[in-house]
Amino acid sequence: MTTRTILAAVAAAAAISAAVPANAADIIRENQTVKNVVLVHGAFADGSGWRGVYDNLTKRGYRVTVVQNPLTSLEDDVAATRRAIERQDGLAILVGHSWGGTVITEAGIDAKVAGLVYVSALSPDAGETTAQQYEGFAPATEFVIETTKDGFGYVSPEKFKAGFAHDVSDADVAFMRDAQVPINMSAFGTKLENAAWRTKPSWAVIATEDKAFDQAMLIHMAERIKAKITKVSASHALFMTQPTVVADTIDEAAKTVSAQ
Repeated sequence: MTTRTILAAVAAAAAISAAVPANAADIIRENQTVKNVVLVHGAFADGSGWRGVYDNLTKRGYRVTVVQNPLTSLEDDVAATRRAIERQDGLAILVGHSWGGTVITEAGIDAKVAGLVYVSALSPDAGETTAQQYEGFAPATEFVIETTKDGFGYVSPEKFKAGFAHDVSDADVAFMRDAQVPINMSAFGTKLENAAWRTKPSWAVIATEDKAFDQAMLIHMAERIKAKITKVSASHALFMTQPTVVADTIDEAAKTVSAQ
């Protein structure tokens, strides 16, 4: 075998390794009934933050759709999510981060949604608002929101790293801070009409160093919806910094509901 042939073989092997998960056994089976995943981002971010989760799941064989919420109202975000669900070719796991949890709680009643995954996410009940979820819990003093004259909120640039993503590199934090998508603050006062977690199985990934929510609040919400809880040492940006943990939970949800 020539040196050129050996190098070509090594390059081919590396390409194959990059194309599949570290453990080939993670690739989903052909007969698995839930092969679709829909990812819903939260406030102050966009869908690009899901890239690590997307890459992990697609390598396993999942079809992954990333919703781009306009963050202009709960109704608008739910509509965007419903459009994504409608495009699925079968059952799907619906995943929400932070404010995205409120969105999937409302949109998740769709018949195509087989299960819900809450990633440090809000989970109001029908008739409740998102803002009500904070009542009775310690304020998130490091997560500071600045509101514009027309009622849209941004995370304070000075507090962004400490409050949102302390475990993200300074360069990435700077980009996230300057590219953040503001949310219409009135959305937090909108009452939900439905609570999908009342009829759909749920999972929750909780960041133990999350500064956007009181830790007791995250645990209370996850326990109320009877979610299977996974805890991970991470900031509120765990959807970016802990893609393997999040993807593993989504995979578990898909396999669990497929086996039922």
